[in-house]
Amino acid sequence: MSRRKKIQAPEDDEPGLDISSLIDVCFLLLIYFIVTTQIVKKEQELSARLPVVNPAGPQSSMPPLSIHLEANGHVSIKNESGLIELIETNPDLRELPSLSARLRLHKSASEMTGARPRVQIRVDGDAVQQRVTDIFNALAGAQITEITFTDLFGLQAPS
Repeated sequence: MSRRKKIQAPEDDEPGLDISSLIDVCFLLLIYFIVTTQIVKKEQELSARLPVVNPAGPQSSMPPLSIHLEANGHVSIKNESGLIELIETNPDLRELPSLSARLRLHKSASEMTGARPRVQIRVDGDAVQQRVTDIFNALAGAQITEITFTDLFGLQAPS
């Protein structure tokens, strides 16, 4: 009688995957993105106060600065002599340097007369919302908080 040896099938070792290095890489990427992320001030954190009508209080001797945002992204202002002046023509530029300079000038002129700086904004119905936010950021940078929206700008209606 012959002895038969049973042939044993090799153990089915499932291949293993060591994920400890993968976890280390994930944590390093997480730390990298947390450290390099810049916190941007959100729009709802910008404080703006709408002026109230107070007939008993002192009236401002300084007229409000009128800003017009056109549908194509151009920003113009109505200057002291009543002329409309185009000051921002690049709709892709988010900082609005010319408007910021005019707002700082308006604020300093208002403070010299003892009045609070006020701004009226007229926005075309087809204007991009981001451009309105850019104007609000420029107002916040100049620390002007009294803002009104209007539909009057002194423009002639097309005939």
